[in-house]
Amino acid sequence: MIDTQGDRDPERAGEPVEFAANGSTAGGYLAVPASGSGPGVLVIQEWWGLVPQIRGVCDRLAGEGFVALAPDLYHGEFAEHTEMDKAGELMTSLPPDRAARDMSAAIDHLLDHDATNGDAVGVVGFCMGGMLTLLIAALEGDRVAAAAPFYGAPLGREQFDMDWSGLTAVVEGHMAEHDDFFPIEDVLALGDDLRTMGRDVTFHVYEGTGHPFANEEDPFGTYDADAAALAWTRTLALLDAHL
Repeated sequence: MIDTQGDRDPERAGEPVEFAANGSTAGGYLAVPASGSGPGVLVIQEWWGLVPQIRGVCDRLAGEGFVALAPDLYHGEFAEHTEMDKAGELMTSLPPDRAARDMSAAIDHLLDHDATNGDAVGVVGFCMGGMLTLLIAALEGDRVAAAAPFYGAPLGREQFDMDWSGLTAVVEGHMAEHDDFFPIEDVLALGDDLRTMGRDVTFHVYEGTGHPFANEEDPFGTYDADAAALAWTRTLALLDAHL
């Protein structure tokens, strides 16, 4: 593994981990709260990969009492914020079946971990990871109790190809008003469709924001501290209520 599999960083709450995944192994970053235990949360990366900012999300969740695991879906590859073409290539070349297996195996690892309480996890994902948050919640059924996608959702063909029958999680998403990657009209239409199916889905739209407004490293110049803080507060409340 590149970058994610090294010695533990003393400035971080977590550490690199490896876990079994469909007869092979996968890796990621696991952060455990100081108390030693808590509910499990799966954190799903943006298209950049398992970069320090995503590990920081795990650390923040651990600071709030959760056991947080971010699987490395690119298996060691990542892109810098100046490498948008590479990020796009990494995202489009990610085998969907491998990503699903790695996320499912990460949930196995979380639920089997001695530090994790409960028999279901929450999922928080960003951009590409927001889309994958809804995908894994639908695939994993009752093993995912709460899902918080940030500015990402399965749209168009992906939306209609998905089997939503397994989605039992409470979904509370955080969407940018101005988003060229995930147009808000399409996201809201997805929410309407899922509620028509009887799913518990809410998509918050943050006025004046752009994609990805909650990334404090500000790769697109759209970081909005107030919107990010509100989205984080809502996400913690969702996880506290359902885990």
